[in-house]
Amino acid sequence: MKIFFAGGGTGGHIFPIVAVAREIKKKEQNIELAYLGPEDDFSSKTFFNEGIKTYFILSGKIRRYLNPLALLQNIFDVFIKIPLGTIQAFLILFFTAPDLIFCKGGYGSLPAAIGGWFLGIPVFLHESDVEPGLANKIISHISPIIFVSFSIQETAYFPAEKMVSVGNPIRPELLQVNLNSAKKEMGIKSNKPILLFLGGSQGSTRINDLILQILSKLLKIFEIIHQTGYKDFETARINVLSFVPKELQNLYHFYPFLTEEQIKYSMALADCVVSRAGAGTIFEIAAFHKPSILIPLPESAQNHQVKNAYAYAKTGAAIVLEEENCTPNFFLEKVVDLYEYGNLELMAKAAEKFSKPEAASKIAQYIIEFLKK
Repeated sequence: MKIFFAGGGTGGHIFPIVAVAREIKKKEQNIELAYLGPEDDFSSKTFFNEGIKTYFILSGKIRRYLNPLALLQNIFDVFIKIPLGTIQAFLILFFTAPDLIFCKGGYGSLPAAIGGWFLGIPVFLHESDVEPGLANKIISHISPIIFVSFSIQETAYFPAEKMVSVGNPIRPELLQVNLNSAKKEMGIKSNKPILLFLGGSQGSTRINDLILQILSKLLKIFEIIHQTGYKDFETARINVLSFVPKELQNLYHFYPFLTEEQIKYSMALADCVVSRAGAGTIFEIAAFHKPSILIPLPESAQNHQVKNAYAYAKTGAAIVLEEENCTPNFFLEKVVDLYEYGNLELMAKAAEKFSKPEAASKIAQYIIEFLKK
């Protein structure tokens, strides 16, 4: 059997593919896995480490912000890059002849899905968010099965008879943590409650700015683990050295990017997670049964992060702070109030109830059974 994966280039698309690929390998030894999508360093390194063969193609996207440059880029992508990428995908799929294509979504998966459809290859789709993006809406018309992360009732656009609610695939290895090892590896120095700040796989400058403005005040109450993203890492380092008292500096652990080992240690140790509201991060937070404060990205396509955040907050596992209202002092007040007056135990139980740690295994089993029919 041969399965191709397709998806965009961010961690939100790549990590779920890795999770499903690992589960497929566990369940079926005689299988060949490959990835077909846009080239970037992150996906190249990730799939190389997983032993998944990669085929890179052109891919384009539609930019929703209105300016002359975006208009020109959209025209070029729609009329040049996407058609060329689809031809590339068609030729690769024709000569490699996979049995199935699993699309994680995003603009990067569209050429592979269309190329596969032309060749009569079954195309399965996974949608992470409450509100699908444009690429997934298109792919849904040619996909017989659409796996969704949230409930069928909450997920927009797709026909109910095509949907299978499984959750968002997470790597099961993340949940295998020894807390003593985690404290040692992450350099935890105190018995203060631990706040974990995540801004997505590329970091979030606005969340970083928010944290850094009140960092000294936060460190008087909490020990902090912070994924800054590469572009803001140096800014964070300078800020700590310049403005944070020396006796508090060792309570601030900041990283440009958290590796798989570091993310599982950080999640396991955190008393609360502050994050954007990408579906992948939400489901990882839930899998660790952690209370969370979600600050959705307001510019996300179809406003999907805001919709994700409020859908998750309905469970009682999280509170939502919209960015336009989230000044540094307001945020500090909310975090302190949550610890002093909130019920973190009830939030943790709500996260546990919502979590779906078996999503990757269920998808892998569904795919294997389909191919064996």
